[in-house]
Amino acid sequence: MNYMLIIFMMCGIIVFCSTRKHILLSLLSLEFMVLSVYFLLFLVMLMYNYELYFSLIFLVFSVCEGALGLSILVTLVRNNGNDYLSSVSILTW
Repeated sequence: MNYMLIIFMMCGIIVFCSTRKHILLSLLSLEFMVLSVYFLLFLVMLMYNYELYFSLIFLVFSVCEGALGLSILVTLVRNNGNDYLSSVSILTW
């Protein structure tokens, strides 16, 4: 089970590194990686019989991170009209 979660994490890293066009695909791959880390953390905490409060806190922070990423995406689409990475420049922020 742990190897499967590590494979999920590696698949998320590969997709994140290979997306060159859209920011939405990058955000989805980041969320996939966060979910795989969450499941791995949950399994480790169950194995060692720890309290599961830390996993709940991790899940809250990952939801906040996802909402922040979507708000940046909406702002970018409203300003530029698309979510292409080629139209984004750091100097315009």
